Amino acid sequence: MDTADEFRIDAPHRELLDQILDKWSLSVLNELCEHPCRFNELRRAIPQVTQKSLTATLRRLERNGVIDREVISTRPVAIRYRITPLGKTLRPPVDVLLAWAAEHLPAIERARDAFDAQEDRAGTGAGSAIPT
Repeated sequence: MDTADEFRIDAPHRELLDQILDKWSLSVLNELCEHPCRFNELRRAIPQVTQKSLTATLRRLERNGVIDREVISTRPVAIRYRITPLGKTLRPPVDVLLAWAAEHLPAIERARDAFDAQEDRAGTGAGSAIPT
């Protein structure tokens, strides 16, 4: 983003935001903010996530420096994930987004209901193209 006067999300920003704010990252970060976790602890804490999705999410977060992967020399070898100091800096902006969502969710739900009702009256239904 360039200045406060010009709001633009460039490719590197978009890629990072897509990776940090994807479907599972916030849940993983929420768990790791509380304490380091092993893979299966995260799976139990977020039961809806698949093993494949959790693995991909952890790899993206690690690649971006938001979490660390620690190999624990036990038999069998174990892996523990923990949030990094950089990852901890995400908490304030995420809290702001969550507060915004909580404050505005009733208005958003009303807007969704009005939109859906208008779509139903127009007979376009979900999945129809919006005319331009």
